[in-house]
Amino acid sequence: MINKQRAFLKWAGGKYTLSDVIRKMLPKGNRLIEPFAGAGSIFLNTDFDQYLLNDINKDLINLYKTLQYQPELFIRDSARLFTPEFNIAEEYYQIRKQFNATDDPYQRSLMFLYMNRHGYNGLCRYNSKGGYNVPFGKYKRPYFPEKELINFAGKAKKAEFVCENYREIFAQAKDGDVIYCDPPYVPLSKTASFTSYAGNGFGLDEQADLANAAEEVTAEKKVTVLISNHDTIWTRKIYEHADKIKTLKVARTISQKGSNRKKVGELLALYKPKKL
Repeated sequence: MINKQRAFLKWAGGKYTLSDVIRKMLPKGNRLIEPFAGAGSIFLNTDFDQYLLNDINKDLINLYKTLQYQPELFIRDSARLFTPEFNIAEEYYQIRKQFNATDDPYQRSLMFLYMNRHGYNGLCRYNSKGGYNVPFGKYKRPYFPEKELINFAGKAKKAEFVCENYREIFAQAKDGDVIYCDPPYVPLSKTASFTSYAGNGFGLDEQADLANAAEEVTAEKKVTVLISNHDTIWTRKIYEHADKIKTLKVARTISQKGSNRKKVGELLALYKPKKL
């Protein structure tokens, strides 16, 4: 039994609360592949020899690589942004402006963590031009996740971080690998969608193609695939060829008002290898 580890980022759809359930459904394997790594809760709360972690958000992967190769320097420098003088709207918007104006990977990683913890509701959102546009969050004392950063940096020694398309990641799977997919969820309503957080929509065509990718890789290789999503008529249809479907109720992690954080139906679709 491993001690549960929290991610150092706030993240819409983070899997910390579901990590026990997901870990029990994942079989043993040589390497865990995550085409949609997000905040990394499953990475942090599983025990594989190797990890291949992908996300389409370049700033997220850049941050992970920075923490992987320069953990002490990064933690020391980022701590300087978590003081009262930086927890005001004027400073936040100035840093956001600097973030959108620079291409420097190290500076962007520092500012990305700062904005994640100081921005509104922990959201990650970009406009059509690729500019980060989450407003100031007005928190009394934003938490500096030093312990979580140290834990992540230690575990990152076993990981490779990449920024590619999910199909490219599936193509890299080898016999003995396990794939866990946490794609942007099918929205429960027309207004409840976080699918463009990286500036790239993940629509119903992509949802269906991901299910196809799971069927294909498990037919061709000794690979297991687990996919999480909302429990809807649509998702039950696209995952109808899964070997196992598990459903459960989970509280939303991000909502505008805490009183509106009702439990919603989620499902886990497990695809087992067909070649033994």
